[in-house]
Amino acid sequence: MRLLLIGFGTVGQGLAELLLASKNELWTRYGLDWRVTGIADMLKGSCYHPDGVDLEDALARVARGESLSTCPNGGCDWDAPTMIDRASADVLMEATYTDIATAEPATSHIRAALSRGLHVATTNKGPLALHYRELADLASRRGKQFLFEGTVMAGTPLLNLVRETLAGATVLEMKGILNGTTNYILTQMEAGMDYAAALAQAQELGFAEAVPDADVLGWDALAKVTILANVVFGADLKPSDSPCQGITEIAAEDIAAAREEGKRYKLIGHVWREGDEVKASVSPQLVDLTHPLAGVMGATNAMTIRTEALGEVTVVGPGAGRAQTGFALLNDLVHIQMRRR
Repeated sequence: MRLLLIGFGTVGQGLAELLLASKNELWTRYGLDWRVTGIADMLKGSCYHPDGVDLEDALARVARGESLSTCPNGGCDWDAPTMIDRASADVLMEATYTDIATAEPATSHIRAALSRGLHVATTNKGPLALHYRELADLASRRGKQFLFEGTVMAGTPLLNLVRETLAGATVLEMKGILNGTTNYILTQMEAGMDYAAALAQAQELGFAEAVPDADVLGWDALAKVTILANVVFGADLKPSDSPCQGITEIAAEDIAAAREEGKRYKLIGHVWREGDEVKASVSPQLVDLTHPLAGVMGATNAMTIRTEALGEVTVVGPGAGRAQTGFALLNDLVHIQMRRR
C-alpha cells in the first residue's frame, strides 16, 4: 500500500515512528505491506520516490533541523497539492495544522485526493467540522474510504467504538471532556491554583499554546462536538450553529463552592437529540462526583455515550499526543486494509 504523508509535524512523525516499529506485525496480522512514496510539509520540505522514500532517514533529517528536500533518495520541491496530484499512491494520510475558521488547506488536500481515487485518513478537525457531508459524499461516489478517528479524542477509539462496537445500540446523547488543556487547568485550580497560574503551567508543559484561545474559549471542543453531531447523529451542523462557552470566567471561589456541593467543574461537550433536531453545545458544567466524568483529571479526555440498548457507556483515554494521535492514523490505515481485503 503506497502512502502519502501530507504534514510531517508532531502527528506525521508519530505515525512514521509507529509504521516503522510495527512493520512486521502489520504484515503478519493484517497482510499490510506499506511504503511511503511521498512526504510534503509546508515547513519541513518534501521528498518523493515511487519505490518508497527512506522513512528512517526522513525522521532523522527532520530531527536535525534539515529539510526533506535534501533527501538523497527523492528530495524535491513539490508542495502538497503537487504531491497529491502527481505521486503514485493509494492512501493520503493528512496531518496538517487545523484551521477551524477555513478548514484549509486540509479540505483541499482531502478533496483532491478523493477525486483522484485515493483513500483518505486524517486527524484534521477543520474539514470534518465544516465540510463533512460534502467529503463523505465524495468518498462514497468514488468508492473510497474516508476515515478520521483522530479528530476526536486522538487515539482513544471513540468513533470506532460508536460505529462498530455499539452498532445497533442507538445513541441518544453524548457528553464528555474533549479538551485536555482545559481539564488540566481545572484540575490544577481545584488543587489550589488560580486560573492564570494554572494556564501558565499548562503552557510550560506544552498542553496549551502561547495563544490558548482555541482551548480555553471552547473552540476546540466545539469543533469536536460538531463532528460528533454530524458523523454519529447524521446532522449537518456548523460550529457556528451551537452555543460555546469556555472556562475563562471560572474563578477559584467557584471551584471551592462546587467542592462543597459534592460537584466538580468540567468543560463539557454535549450532543443530543431534541425531537427530530440534533443539538450541540460546549460549556462549563457542574458534574456530580459520583459520575465517571468527575474522576477524569489532568489532560485526559472522556466521553459518556447514552444508548437505548445499554444505557450509559463511558470511554476514557488520551485526547492528544504524538504517538496517541499518530496511532489514530495507523488504526485508520489498518481499517482501510481490512476493508480492502
